[in-house]
Amino acid sequence: MIFGAILAGGIGTRMGNVEKPKQYLVVGGKPIIIHTVETFTACEKLDKVIVLCPEDWIDYTQVLFEEYGVTSEQAAVISGGAMRNDTIMNAISYIDEQYGLEDDTILLTHDAVRPLVTKRIIEDNIIAVREKGACDTVVPATDTIVESLDGDRISHVPDRAHLYQGQTPQSFKAKEFRDLYLGLTDHEKEILTDAAKVFVIKGRNVALVKGETYNVKITYPSDLQLAESLLGENV
Repeated sequence: MIFGAILAGGIGTRMGNVEKPKQYLVVGGKPIIIHTVETFTACEKLDKVIVLCPEDWIDYTQVLFEEYGVTSEQAAVISGGAMRNDTIMNAISYIDEQYGLEDDTILLTHDAVRPLVTKRIIEDNIIAVREKGACDTVVPATDTIVESLDGDRISHVPDRAHLYQGQTPQSFKAKEFRDLYLGLTDHEKEILTDAAKVFVIKGRNVALVKGETYNVKITYPSDLQLAESLLGENV
């Protein structure tokens, strides 16, 4: 089976003083999370979408889904974890409990606040996992990236031709992710930044899937304005 996990656990502190987590802010006439979930539920290749949000926002999310016609058959709403990968583990536990976890069970993990993800990106992730085992959605880096080990001076300027900006979805075999994650040391867990790094740390290959520059993560107030413009153009 193939599942989508929409990670909606953030509270949006960098968005400023807002009354609700950023995934519930309205952009393009709908809450951000609705745009994201609708794209995933419209993909016929996915068997189920799992939305993981803060415990206190589960009821609100379910009411919101009813309002916009997202059925419980299409999307389940469950509690996320303390950290990103804990949230992914909650999704995998849900899959195991409700459907059983097989070696070929595929999980696509996606930020709720990337509402401009496309069907093409989702389907390319599925293909990549089937062929390669794990993948990360990326776009080539357009800015020069500098490294500073002390935060004061440049230590290294890597070749931009080999650099990419990570997006989501990040996708993989769910059982393999669980087994690799449980095998991490405490130090390895401390340096995790995303799901793909679990595979990299353990020496597994992670394929690249072409993203889109407009598949932006809404983090700051200026991102809301950009998303509003892009959603109005029906990218």
